[in-house]
Amino acid sequence: MSTVAIIAGAIAGGALVVAGASKLAAGPAWPVQAAGLGVRGPVVVVVPWFELVVGSLTAFRVAAPWSAVAAALLLLVFTGLIVRLLVQGKHPPCACFGAWSAKPLGFGHLVRNGLLLVAAAVAIVG
Repeated sequence: MSTVAIIAGAIAGGALVVAGASKLAAGPAWPVQAAGLGVRGPVVVVVPWFELVVGSLTAFRVAAPWSAVAAALLLLVFTGLIVRLLVQGKHPPCACFGAWSAKPLGFGHLVRNGLLLVAAAVAIVG
């Protein structure tokens, strides 16, 4: 296990932990934000907790490399959602990091997710 892989896992996992915690901290605002992204139902309740668990496991290299694989898959799903909305011409507030990310979806969100995917990939192969 290389130092680079450890740092990459901490970055990818840490981002997911912050995202999940921010959504939970948003309280009742999170389901409203999620609806703006087209996410509804039980998924809204599960997403922040899933981010916290997968992010923590990835950041601390528990069950490596599988936790990093789960992080990469989660990031791919989120990236796919962003791409779908952008292709439809929709630019709702990101809500990726709860109240911290009210900026409308755009290309920068794809770049950020791409970089996090690279970090997750490094954590997988490291």
